[in-house]
Amino acid sequence: MGRQRPGKGTPSEASATGNGPVAGRYEIDTGTCELLPDQFSSTGWLLKINGVHSSHIDLADPRELDFEYMRWIAALVESRFPADTKLRALHLGGGACSMARYFADAYPAARQVVVELDGKLAELVRGWFDLPRAPLMRLRVGEAREVTESLSTDSRDLIIRDVFAGDQTPVPLTSAEFLVHAKRVLAADGLYVVNCGDSPDLLTARREAATIASAFRHTAIVADPAMLKGRRYGNIIIAGSDVPLAGDASLPRTLLGGAMPAHLWDDPKVRSFGRGSAVIHDPGMGDAGSSGAQQPT
Repeated sequence: MGRQRPGKGTPSEASATGNGPVAGRYEIDTGTCELLPDQFSSTGWLLKINGVHSSHIDLADPRELDFEYMRWIAALVESRFPADTKLRALHLGGGACSMARYFADAYPAARQVVVELDGKLAELVRGWFDLPRAPLMRLRVGEAREVTESLSTDSRDLIIRDVFAGDQTPVPLTSAEFLVHAKRVLAADGLYVVNCGDSPDLLTARREAATIASAFRHTAIVADPAMLKGRRYGNIIIAGSDVPLAGDASLPRTLLGGAMPAHLWDDPKVRSFGRGSAVIHDPGMGDAGSSGAQQPT
């Protein structure tokens, strides 16, 4: 798919013809989005949704991930699944489909579904970027939890949750009840990965860690040291699985080698981090005072 330079046609014309990205502000179902050319790359584009940086795409290189937390996710997944894996991946949260585009290149045999709530945004992204087509990648419009609940048992090897309403993930996608559905959809050795955005108090990350630790036998956290010490707002990647995580000895070195070096926490550290924090439940479910980070039985 060709790329159209800003100024050639109106945004509505570009999205209708699918001639590639055109810088501009667009109305979408959940508000507005803005597509901006990357000032440092002639083939890069930045997508903002309701004023918040959402995604970055490099048309020339699907493995160019501009957002550091996405690099951490990629490193974690690649430490778990060899490149020849017929990876069955579910992405909750679409944006510009940066991660799905990356894994389509890293795992040529992969079959991926990207769930995006905003139908208009999904239409625009399809028109702007050269995304893989079905059956390699399907872009499905829907609410992430509803779609997850509709999927077959043991139908995915990987679930990545990267959903935000403003600066927070909706509670129905963080609860222990949701994880029951996610675990049913995952294979026995599947991997569940979330992008948790949090403030320096780390209250959300601790509760998410406790909730994921209550559902999976093994957990891991990836984040930069300043974030883990509660010095700034940012992203913490939390992973869960029923088989051991982060067994690749090269993974810590890979994470330390990025532009923003990250630390890898193993299961005992994750459980210690979440200890004493209440497991997240759907409204009206569970004991609001219960603590988490226990070993699942």
